[in-house]
Amino acid sequence: MRTILHISDIHFGPPHLPRVAEGVHELAASARPDLVVVSGDLTQRAKPAQFREARAFVDRFAAPTLVVPGNHDVPMYRAWERLLSPFGAYRRHFSRELEPVFRDEELLVVGVNTAFQWTIDHGRVTRRHLREAAERFRREDEGRVRVLVAHHHFIPPPRFERQRVMHNAYKAIEVFSGVGVDLILSGHKHQSYIANSEEFYPMGRPPVVIVHSGTTTSSRGRGAEKAKNTCNWVRVDGESISISHLLWEPALERFTEHSRHWFPRQERRPYNLEGLVPPAGIPTNG
Repeated sequence: MRTILHISDIHFGPPHLPRVAEGVHELAASARPDLVVVSGDLTQRAKPAQFREARAFVDRFAAPTLVVPGNHDVPMYRAWERLLSPFGAYRRHFSRELEPVFRDEELLVVGVNTAFQWTIDHGRVTRRHLREAAERFRREDEGRVRVLVAHHHFIPPPRFERQRVMHNAYKAIEVFSGVGVDLILSGHKHQSYIANSEEFYPMGRPPVVIVHSGTTTSSRGRGAEKAKNTCNWVRVDGESISISHLLWEPALERFTEHSRHWFPRQERRPYNLEGLVPPAGIPTNG
């Protein structure tokens, strides 16, 4: 069995909540995850000082970490930098790696960068990203639990009317299901929710469990999580995936379990990546 602490949208800068951030470290110190995943938006405005603070925050974890950038980690107002070097500050002050990989005897975790310079909010996953991520999963033996990490959402949050998902989301789900991905971890919408891919993109394939974290350490919660902070505790083994949504309780000054969800792992089969065409009726950006 392996355990993952999944946090997201930590937003170092004005919205960041230092006491809640300290609570994340207290949780990690007591629960001792095998891996800490941060699914993007490390900063509020991609400033060097904000990246340095985020780097110090991540470095405090005793466990290995895997981090991907989010749309807030691309400069918004520094126009030339946004155009010519959108991830320059991220690479200089946080990490050169935009699509990291973690593996051990039981886990294979692959990061995909879904942020880019031409949009303020929405994300995309390109065919190149799909093929590169798919090849990383294909090269591994079938014994490991396969996890993908991205910032943007592949399925819409609940009760968000006419909410668009990222560009190429349907194609991505088809590919990732085909190469045996068990679990996707992401953030962006500042609201925790969970589903499986067949509920939104019925293809008759083994479903991928899709888990979103709310904002873990900022004041920017949305929807049912307005002014709230959440993260996820994930347990995976050869037979099942269990996810606990954790909610910050200000009166207790700690994260507590808010809900728990269990999914069986599905038998996977090989799939040809060619000819990916999304059906009508699935909203995408682009």
